Amino acid sequence: MSAAAPRLIVGLGNPGAEYTETRHNAGFWFCERLADQLGVRFNHESRFHGLVANARDAGVWLLMPQTFMNRSGQAIGALARFYRITPAEILVVHDELDIPPGQLRLKFGGGLGGHNGLKDTSAHLNTNDYWRLRIGIGHPGDRNEVVNFVLKPARREEQVLIDEAMERALATWPMIARGEWNTASTRINARPAAPKPAKPKEEPRP
Repeated sequence: MSAAAPRLIVGLGNPGAEYTETRHNAGFWFCERLADQLGVRFNHESRFHGLVANARDAGVWLLMPQTFMNRSGQAIGALARFYRITPAEILVVHDELDIPPGQLRLKFGGGLGGHNGLKDTSAHLNTNDYWRLRIGIGHPGDRNEVVNFVLKPARREEQVLIDEAMERALATWPMIARGEWNTASTRINARPAAPKPAKPKEEPRP
């Protein structure tokens, strides 16, 4: 497992206002929040087929491909080749059906889980060996409903859990930026503590 600090953070999603709030755009949500945290703004770069921000102080590029999900690798490959960024220096952030809302997984390499954005990324990088931050969005329970599910907004209670999970991930950014992946993984992959049950109200004494 590589200990290289990241040089490129990619959020996966679909461009266009009609997709902004949909579950499939969880990677975009994370990248936008990270950009706010780092104090940088995105600009459209046609040569990289996406919205790009340069966080010079942190030594990283942020990228949100504008090619639609199933062609994400075109943008990632173009920027990585231009700046000579290796796959092990890339973190791809994406929605994950197999993880419930409120949970995350930070992992290096592994399978693609049928995610079209990851499939195209691996095809353009010629490897699966890059970092992924998987943001749980839950599963509709029926394979035939997956496309419809990811292209709709999360329910309000799900969105709260997703937002809280992203905040936990953002809190580990200093570790990730230093290449302290194991420490960050331990923090990120831990399941959030279950809320404590409310104490029963005491009945007034007669």
